[in-house]
Amino acid sequence: MRILFYLISIVTANVVTAAFAPLVFGIFIIPMGTLLVGATFIFRDLVQNKYGRGKTYLFIFIALILSAVVSFMLGDTLFIVMASAISFVVSESADTEIYSRLKLPIAWRVFYSGIVGGFLDSVIFVIVGLSPLGANILPWEAVPAAILGQIIVKTIIQMIGALILNKVRFNGFDNVETIN
Repeated sequence: MRILFYLISIVTANVVTAAFAPLVFGIFIIPMGTLLVGATFIFRDLVQNKYGRGKTYLFIFIALILSAVVSFMLGDTLFIVMASAISFVVSESADTEIYSRLKLPIAWRVFYSGIVGGFLDSVIFVIVGLSPLGANILPWEAVPAAILGQIIVKTIIQMIGALILNKVRFNGFDNVETIN
């Protein structure tokens, strides 16, 4: 189920981003799929918690191919597909490596690794894909606000995920018990 949730969250993030206009809060521009991108890091951490780091990279590769195919099918430009792929590989790899090395409870590992992954995903995707360097969708003046808006949303999602996981005790890799 963890793998399925991970893959579904990635595909759904692409579809939602393509189907809905970005949210604009003052100067912040937030693609709707950003709400789900934050969750993908949490699901990836749960996959890694069960299957280990090595197998997680296989699932990241499968998710990368799936994401690129869906993005292309939705009509994204080559710049957007490439930016998405680059930001995905870098951010998911960073999340994986940080999660693996932290010697903290799962909630804190999810939170810290997700913050770094979300930061990298936001910066790389906006600069490589949306700025004048990429598809030229955003002018340079809007790039910082677009990056910051995505980072804020992804951090909030990571915080919510960490709070939920803090209430759950993992008994081995397969059993989950709630803590009252």
